[in-house]
Amino acid sequence: MSASGRAAPSGPPKRATAVPPYLLAFALLLLLAAVSLAVGDVRLSPAQLWAGLLRQDEFAATILWHIRLPRLIIAMLVGAALSASGLVMQAYFRNSLASPGLLGVSAGGAAGAVVAIGCGLAAISLLTVPFFAMAGALVATGAVISLARRGASTERLLLAGVALNALLGAVTSYVLSAHTITYERNAQILFWLLGGLEDRTWEHVWMAAAIVPAACLLLPLGRPMDLLSLGATEAQSLGVDVRRLRRWLIGLSTVLTALATAVAGTVGFVGLIVPHILRLLVGPEHRRLVPLSLVAGGAFVVGCDVIGRTVGDLRLGIVTSLIGGPFFLWLLRRGER
Repeated sequence: MSASGRAAPSGPPKRATAVPPYLLAFALLLLLAAVSLAVGDVRLSPAQLWAGLLRQDEFAATILWHIRLPRLIIAMLVGAALSASGLVMQAYFRNSLASPGLLGVSAGGAAGAVVAIGCGLAAISLLTVPFFAMAGALVATGAVISLARRGASTERLLLAGVALNALLGAVTSYVLSAHTITYERNAQILFWLLGGLEDRTWEHVWMAAAIVPAACLLLPLGRPMDLLSLGATEAQSLGVDVRRLRRWLIGLSTVLTALATAVAGTVGFVGLIVPHILRLLVGPEHRRLVPLSLVAGGAFVVGCDVIGRTVGDLRLGIVTSLIGGPFFLWLLRRGER
């Protein structure tokens, strides 16, 4: 007891414990995943959802295991891949406006898919178009990695990406405008270019599963990416092999983007929006941003897919563009200020 009669404080004041951002992101992902499984042409109650997952309700189990679960898993994987790829590109170029499609990988995947559909190869197998999309994306990846191996500067890589996007866009436009393309194939091409998760099956899930090991390879690169953000000279002086790190970053980013494009088509703005918002919320430390971007990216794409299915049956690429376009303009306005 103090002289004034008041009880002396027993120690430093206790601060409220903040909820870890990882827990919040994971909780949001679980919530959106449950909503994604429940909504659709046939809405499932929580009891039906649980019974269907346990295969105790045959009707609900058919909807969940054959339609909605593959779609949900691909949405999470695609979101994680595009978000992490965008984060890597922003770290590589030290610019928060960089995105996964900057170096032409998305355009390469789209061109490969368009060529497959235009040549009538889509009827061969369900996975023909995704495999051609992967091949086109890997061709673009090879061109980018070849430049990186030669020690190309970031300016040269950006210029090469612009040229590659223009070239691949010309290929896509040529196929669309060819007189031999039927109306049905034209519709399929436009459907692919808009990006979406309709008619995804477990075969697509196994193809997209390659995203998991590629994403895991990014986790130990958080600290080197932090050092790279200080500048190439500073990172080199602190023991980082900058040239090798940049090759890894470009390679992993392009592979992640290629896999996402192969199973979902062209989906824009995910790699721009999610990493930027996370950086504003938790700071610039990549050791935290890399795992967070994987979880938050999956949650974002699942949420956009839910919005598209419940509001006018919109394609995933349209929803992400409707959200990402104004967000990009806000970033530009914020940068001016």
